[in-house]
Amino acid sequence: MYETWIGNRYVRSRSSNHFVSLISLISMLGIAIAVAVLIIVLSVVNGFERELQDRLLAMTGHASIEGANQRLADWPGLAAVAAEDPRVVASAPYIDGQALLIAGRSLSGAALRGIDPSLERQVSGIDKVTTNGDIGSLEPGAFRIAIGVELARELGVSLGDKVTVTLAEGRVTPLGVIPRSKRFTVSSIYRVGMYEFDRRLGFINLEDARRLFRKGNDVSGLRLAVNDVFRAPEIVRDVAVAGGGGVLVSDWTRRHVNFFRSIQITKSILFVILLMVVAVAAFNIVSTLVMVVKDKQSDIAILRTVGAAPSSIMRIFMTQGTVIGVVGTAAGLVLGVLLTINLENLVGFFEATFGIKFLAADVYFISDLPADLRWPDVARVCGIALALALFSTVYPAWRGARTSPAEALRHD
Repeated sequence: MYETWIGNRYVRSRSSNHFVSLISLISMLGIAIAVAVLIIVLSVVNGFERELQDRLLAMTGHASIEGANQRLADWPGLAAVAAEDPRVVASAPYIDGQALLIAGRSLSGAALRGIDPSLERQVSGIDKVTTNGDIGSLEPGAFRIAIGVELARELGVSLGDKVTVTLAEGRVTPLGVIPRSKRFTVSSIYRVGMYEFDRRLGFINLEDARRLFRKGNDVSGLRLAVNDVFRAPEIVRDVAVAGGGGVLVSDWTRRHVNFFRSIQITKSILFVILLMVVAVAAFNIVSTLVMVVKDKQSDIAILRTVGAAPSSIMRIFMTQGTVIGVVGTAAGLVLGVLLTINLENLVGFFEATFGIKFLAADVYFISDLPADLRWPDVARVCGIALALALFSTVYPAWRGARTSPAEALRHD
């Protein structure tokens, strides 16, 4: 159709008014930059969400089955039932309890979790967050403990130091109740980046926990790793029912639902704010096309004189505006994707060149800038940018279609 051909020619041709050509270029660049920035920011938010999710799952696991009063007697049978489910990757027993940790004149309350290091590695990523030492050092009978970096700072201890673990329960003597306590050696320090873990949780060997908490052969519960984390609620319920029921089930979505909801709210707010930048860039097309319509008055008059309908004139300018929007969006898409993919290298380059640190390792739980490029987000950004660009063409195109040939030629 000739309308499309003329509209494309208007985009490529140099206007007699150089300011109009400059504004067209600025509109195109504005859309490109806005789209690229929106893609990068959403990808960084997604990256932080993924990083936090990985670190949370490293400590809490995908799902857990807990016995009444934190005593699960037939946990080997339940582990066997879980092993028969193809959706369950692995299972590991644990013992939970509360204790008072004492080092010198410092003391702090903390939750203690007894684990089997070899099995725990299969259901969590605790090795990923361990910064000093090795979680495998928690051998039975060695009475070693792994604590978070904040708890270590609170107690003033480091690797190799002694910590006294004291329980509220104790034995009754003629002198009163003597709390049960045991000396442990700090053999590992981890950092999740979340206060509730780094400050309030310590790990000991499962057998040591049995002796300390007088559990016998029982455990508090069984943690599961599944092949699809988003189906964890369904899978853990099925395993619990197959194991005979009478247990409490939990999963990662229930434990931290408010945390992940806040991330989604933050992402939505950022999306709306940055979308305003895209909208401003897209609506620059309005001013561009208004000036183009004024600049092309004689062309419009000639086309109308030779029989072009107002709808054809409208399609010409809508085509021009749409091309500006498409080119700007495509350029922003390419720029945003390339920068997101190479974001880690770019951040490293700027840090090395200018001697700055975007994320200090001693302040944040990560030292690099994570990015997770999700194509549905990219498609949504590009779709909205194109829709705004198309909408911006309607008014200027309508004004061009209402141009009177006689008036235009009289003033030309």
